[in-house]
Amino acid sequence: MDRRKIVERHQPELKNWDPLSPFTVGNGEFAFSADITGLQTFPESYEVPLGTQSNWGWHFTGGRSRFTGEDAELQLFDTHGRMVGYPMKPGNKPEAYHWLRQNPHRLQLGRLSFRLLLESGEEACPGDISDIRQRMDLWTGILHSEFKVQGVPVSVDTACHPRLDNIGVRVRSPLVAAGRLHIFLRFPAPDMTHTAWAKAVDLDWEHDDRHTTLLLEKGAAEARIGRIMDEDSYEVRLEWNAGRLEQTGIHEVTLLPEGDGEMLELSAAFGPVKPDLAPVADIEAGSRRHWEDFWQSGAAVDFSGSTDPRAFELERRVVLSQFLCALHSGGSLPPQETGLMYNSWFGKAHLEMHWWHGAHFPLWGRENLLLKSMDWYTRVLPIARELAESQGYEGARWPKMVGFDGKPCPSPVAPGLIWQQPHPMTMAELIYKADPSEGTLERFRELVFASADFMVSYAHLNEETRAYELGPPLIPAQECHPLHSSKNPPYELEYWKYGLEIAIRWAERLGLAADPRWAEVAAAMAPPPQADGVYLAHALCGDTFTAKNRDHPSMLGALGILPGTMVDRGVMRNTLLKVKAVWMWDSAWGWDFPMCAMTAARLGEGDLAVDFLLMDAVKNTYLVNGHNYQRPGLSAYLPGNGGLLTAVAMMACGWSDAPGHNPGFPQDGSWTVKWEGLKPLM
Repeated sequence: MDRRKIVERHQPELKNWDPLSPFTVGNGEFAFSADITGLQTFPESYEVPLGTQSNWGWHFTGGRSRFTGEDAELQLFDTHGRMVGYPMKPGNKPEAYHWLRQNPHRLQLGRLSFRLLLESGEEACPGDISDIRQRMDLWTGILHSEFKVQGVPVSVDTACHPRLDNIGVRVRSPLVAAGRLHIFLRFPAPDMTHTAWAKAVDLDWEHDDRHTTLLLEKGAAEARIGRIMDEDSYEVRLEWNAGRLEQTGIHEVTLLPEGDGEMLELSAAFGPVKPDLAPVADIEAGSRRHWEDFWQSGAAVDFSGSTDPRAFELERRVVLSQFLCALHSGGSLPPQETGLMYNSWFGKAHLEMHWWHGAHFPLWGRENLLLKSMDWYTRVLPIARELAESQGYEGARWPKMVGFDGKPCPSPVAPGLIWQQPHPMTMAELIYKADPSEGTLERFRELVFASADFMVSYAHLNEETRAYELGPPLIPAQECHPLHSSKNPPYELEYWKYGLEIAIRWAERLGLAADPRWAEVAAAMAPPPQADGVYLAHALCGDTFTAKNRDHPSMLGALGILPGTMVDRGVMRNTLLKVKAVWMWDSAWGWDFPMCAMTAARLGEGDLAVDFLLMDAVKNTYLVNGHNYQRPGLSAYLPGNGGLLTAVAMMACGWSDAPGHNPGFPQDGSWTVKWEGLKPLM
């Protein structure tokens, strides 16, 4: 397969302003998002902040120990005869509730921008920029930007080092020699103070007293800047080819060009202490090698032989999603839903989304990118054990919404979710399928077993039916159901069984005796609830398709995401068709469309799978930059991109008992799907 040809026919380009589609350079641990100038010159022209973010850059307002989880008020819920506390509401301790929810939050490390001067000496505004041409070179990872200011051309190349938190910028323009192009770096205040449940927060440029910026070192062509915010700190190193650096504000430095040269180069590195820094040429060369290696390894898919007119768009989404997921979701932490672009939920990860962010990596032959964040679970395992013990359970309970430290936080939803619990086990299993070694088994042994111990402790035996039930209290993946009255959601029931079976297999592979409770609970899970020939959202939700036909149709995940060993295929087919007909799709989320496609694929409905995957819906929109748009303020949603890649891999390569070739695509000849390197889903 000509992989370069496949990638390069989908290079995203802009010739006009697009407030929804900034481009990003990055390496999975660090990323820099740019406007049409190749830097962050006109952030006010974009719907969301232009981020400079990392996996190490976090801040605690007022210090790390201002509040602990014990300071939050708990609401008590009857749990099969005993009371268990969950921090669902602020109650009488709103300050602690909101602080714990917002802290730690991911830092915006700095805004790197041009100051473009008109002939009059005034600063250029967006209306002064013309002849725009910007191209994100996916094969090299380098962003090329061209534009004019009052007819004077400017050419900018922006790149990120593949291993360092280091960007390189090369500018060519007569404006440099004329002294009309400056580069400045400005730092915002670090706090996040709003209480909204999810929104992109504008950066705080007002509270100068909340942080300190120090010019620690300055030489003829290099400088080191220190940043201090409460108990947190980091540094920035700069290196340039010509000009002088001046401190132009309490939290701002500016590089002023000198001489008659028309080229200006700047290398900017960010890190906790004295970050490593490379020359611009080395950054660009490293980026080229890194991204070519990325595209030449792992799997590839080619839709060019298809006659269905939607095939080109699907291939575009697949190519761009691979790039974006590697850049934003392939690092050492479970990513936030907006990746490293900007903060949505305070920069925190949602662990129920980690499967959507990362399960595709092993299927596409890039399990190494998932391995990086899987080791995080092992590091925070003691915290998950503490959470389970605090609620009277065994094992380790994985929370939903966490910062880098893995500590759960209060929320009106997060503490009640359970579907993230088997995720680490499932992802470990996918990694084992890619690398079936004893080393893999030992690496995740404790994680798998501790997760299973919680699951058998959490499941409740119904003495009358002799079946194990889930909840209440719980909130299903479809989050519009109350904690106190949700019981036996189909996807969670199936996932509980599947996760426990993974633990059993893991013990067998290691030559160990599995805990007999794992098999006992897995074999006796309650059947997924149904009525009138369709599956319900949960056992107590008879109005699933009238009053609750919104948010995630997660009952479909029981056969699609999962093999569906407890599912009646006829009932699930009825459910899928019912969902398609009556669901409020403007309330769905980006990963719901590939989830539905996976269900259709397992049911042998290839036409329906493609229809779901490419449904014309706002939240199934993929922008010029490849991001999955959801709504104003959430124009990037990586679970959608990852879900798309998982669904396409499954539809092409199949699953454990899939029939034939490309089993999830229509078999009428309209789809010719060539692929190499894919692996089947479970």
